[in-house]
Amino acid sequence: MGLMDRQEIEALVKDYGSRVNEGRTIKELINDGEIPELKGCQIYEGKVSNCVYGDTLKTNDGIPIRLMYRSNRVSTHDQHRGTIPFKDQVLALNHHLMLELVKGILGSSQFKIPDLTPTSTVIAAENLSPIQFENVLRLYMAESSTSTSLYQHWLSGEREFCGHKLPNNLSPNGKLPYLMDTPSTKAKNDESVSPQYLFDKGICTEQEYMEIRNNSILVFGIILEHDRKKGMIPVDTKLEHGRNHKGEIVVMDEVFTLDSTRRWKLDLESGSFELDEQGRPKSYSKEFVRGMKFDSKTGLLSPKQELEVAVRYIETIQHISGKRFEPDLRPRDERIVESTNLILKHLGLKK
Repeated sequence: MGLMDRQEIEALVKDYGSRVNEGRTIKELINDGEIPELKGCQIYEGKVSNCVYGDTLKTNDGIPIRLMYRSNRVSTHDQHRGTIPFKDQVLALNHHLMLELVKGILGSSQFKIPDLTPTSTVIAAENLSPIQFENVLRLYMAESSTSTSLYQHWLSGEREFCGHKLPNNLSPNGKLPYLMDTPSTKAKNDESVSPQYLFDKGICTEQEYMEIRNNSILVFGIILEHDRKKGMIPVDTKLEHGRNHKGEIVVMDEVFTLDSTRRWKLDLESGSFELDEQGRPKSYSKEFVRGMKFDSKTGLLSPKQELEVAVRYIETIQHISGKRFEPDLRPRDERIVESTNLILKHLGLKK
């Protein structure tokens, strides 16, 4: 079957959106005894995903395991904005496709689990020792309201950013002179910093940074060529890295997904970017959510807006994959339990 058109996607979201959002969280499932192997493990509840790890969660070889559970939550400006139907499955498939393209260079902490589908919202990986900075790469100076953005620094008159000299003739949403590495701290309030800051604070060595930087630039080029053929351009992205039990530096968490990577759509006839109602490049990423009007009291998206975001996410994954989106229509907790049991069985931890 061919790709779903917008009308089909809207019908899918309208008919099944509530259903796929239903179900208990992983914390509730563990507390209810649904997955006894995870009893006593630590649960980290993040803005858009939850992680489970602990002393008892190890492979037979003693490698520590981290289980990551994607949610349908969406956040902007460090604030929860709502729940987007199918978002967890879209990002899971997005991450799977991109990781297959880049893991030969960036490595991977994930365990290969037979029978686990690419849309499974549970990821099994080694619990890495994280390197405490976000590796941000920028090809364009995208307009952005976030405090760590190059655009906000340039707008305020600064002409040096993360160690890079900024020319005066840059333009909003214009291409940068070259692909810039612009690291950001991982803290309550993130801050864009120079690589030298990372060395001075003991976050990583110069040699480690150069390995991360050079490999990331290589894979950005791979994704650029992949996306260009699909009619899109990666504008900027965020990667995170950690050290595995062998001391190797590998990528962790998601790679080049809609939540971590801004993409703009190309007009294939003109070769220029498609524009939205405000005359800005049409964004196929979480970025367009930041431009929405939230409820003045709750700060949340309206139900109508949540469905609109879901449609955009599904449209984008079809562009990226070139294939029809085939979601699992069961409630979340059914999918979570099945995927977790597959993982535990394969890793020899199922009781």
